[in-house]
Amino acid sequence: MAVKIRLRRIGAKKNPTYRVVVADNRSPRDGRFIEDIGYYNPLVDPADIKIDTEKAKKWLKNGAQPTDTVRSLFKKTGIVE
Repeated sequence: MAVKIRLRRIGAKKNPTYRVVVADNRSPRDGRFIEDIGYYNPLVDPADIKIDTEKAKKWLKNGAQPTDTVRSLFKKTGIVE
């Protein structure tokens, strides 16, 4: 089972908010997930990013692959260099 750390879209039309989740790569974007590790709101200035660093590092150590967007969020919060 390949595991990805990716964004799950929530919020209304034209008002996106995202949850950072750990999910099987075969599940749909807004479908089943294994664990919720944070959220991201791109509409406020500066963007509101809250990620549980302990959970994120645990999943990265166990082999979960972040998507490109999540990797950039991790860099902004200092989880990954």
